[in-house]
Amino acid sequence: MPLTDTAIRAAKAGDKPYKLADGGGLYLLANPTGSRLWRLKYRIEGKEKLLAIGPDPEVSLAKARDRRDDAKKAIVDGVDPSALKKRAREEAKAAPVNTFRAVAEEHLAKLTREGLAERGWSVPVAMPQSAAKMSEMHH
Repeated sequence: MPLTDTAIRAAKAGDKPYKLADGGGLYLLANPTGSRLWRLKYRIEGKEKLLAIGPDPEVSLAKARDRRDDAKKAIVDGVDPSALKKRAREEAKAAPVNTFRAVAEEHLAKLTREGLAERGWSVPVAMPQSAAKMSEMHH
């Protein structure tokens, strides 16, 4: 029988971790510490796997079911949802690397390695003292 919001709220910490099943491999793991985590148990390529969906109440029952359905679609297409999650996490981690400052600093480091920095290319990207001098000149 599928879980209800009432059953989830009533789940209390016990002596041991226990599972509240929703169906389709989705369950809520209630830990002795009081934390409750959504998990999805699935099989792909003959292997049983476990996908962490997120903590309750940050991830609602409806959202957990949506994520279960998305994972099941990926499995039908032959894609491991754990691999998708890992790739998304790696892409999110790499995204901040492409800021202007990071790219500029990487470029200046390259110029320094190549010996071109001596021509004046190694001027710091941000020069706060220049801003102070410019404001003095305007007064």
